[in-house]
Amino acid sequence: MHMADALVSPVVAGTLYACSGIAAGYALKRIKSEDINHKIPVMGVLGAFVFATQMINFTIPGTGSSGHLTGGMMLSAILGPEAGFLTMIAILLIQCLMFADGGILALGCNIWNMGFYGCFVGGYLVWNLFMRNGFSKAKIMWASIIGCVLSLQLGAFSVTLETLASGITELPFAAFLSFMQPIHLAIGLVEGLITAAVLLFVYQARPTLLCGFGEDKQDKSMKVSTVAGVIGACALVIGGLLSWFASSLPDGLEWSLLKVTGSTELDAEGGLYQWAGEAQEQVAMMPDYGFAEAESLMGTSLAGIIGALLVLVLCVVISLIINRVKHESHQ
Repeated sequence: MHMADALVSPVVAGTLYACSGIAAGYALKRIKSEDINHKIPVMGVLGAFVFATQMINFTIPGTGSSGHLTGGMMLSAILGPEAGFLTMIAILLIQCLMFADGGILALGCNIWNMGFYGCFVGGYLVWNLFMRNGFSKAKIMWASIIGCVLSLQLGAFSVTLETLASGITELPFAAFLSFMQPIHLAIGLVEGLITAAVLLFVYQARPTLLCGFGEDKQDKSMKVSTVAGVIGACALVIGGLLSWFASSLPDGLEWSLLKVTGSTELDAEGGLYQWAGEAQEQVAMMPDYGFAEAESLMGTSLAGIIGALLVLVLCVVISLIINRVKHESHQ
């Protein structure tokens, strides 16, 4: 669902940057009051895991389209919505700048559409609603599915609204919406099942890692470091090997554009769009998750591994900065 710059006007882009910035500021303010030392390694490996899984586009049968995990619901169900949202920002930032996935102007839109809804709607409202009277496997399964479907539906609807408000394309709102919502319903169902599988693993391995579960001093389950190691290893395998088998079909947004316009890409004219495009070309070392102008499995593997590691490092750096600021403010 990564939006390209050609879909958004400068005004809409700026507005969504502001909205995402306000949400990030809120998340930072809330997380500063928490003890996040125990979250730092998990935040890093989960960010790397979500980055890697986003490289795996899965085919939606009978549609000619594909989808991929967004991950906000999963992150927030473990880290909490605030830390989950900051992790999503790190993922989307690396994707945009390193791999040219999503436009620079549209980054604020992508953070809102993919991060805010997944973390604060799916990962906060839905998760807390299901878990307020205790945890169970069935609750985790249904919360994951409903949270992911709702988040994807809101995100897809926001894409159509942002495109309509921008007014720089000739996309008919009703037709665009009629393709965006059903295909992202299917993608949301698949993401819900994947999210449920990961959260059920955590529930079995170390239930105290789940947001809202609470501490258990008698907990003799798998160590946090072991859980983090398993998730981190999965991230490297997925990004380095399984990414070879990602579907080449257009994702839900591209498929919807194709159905309405006959093309998966749109162009926008203007100095700001040219500047953003040129800036992204300068900083994106591995555009489209590979070597520039050369497709190879090795390039895909390196992109998956390098991207996962960059996300891990950025998440840890963010956590350490938060801890440093919190420490200095208490002196």
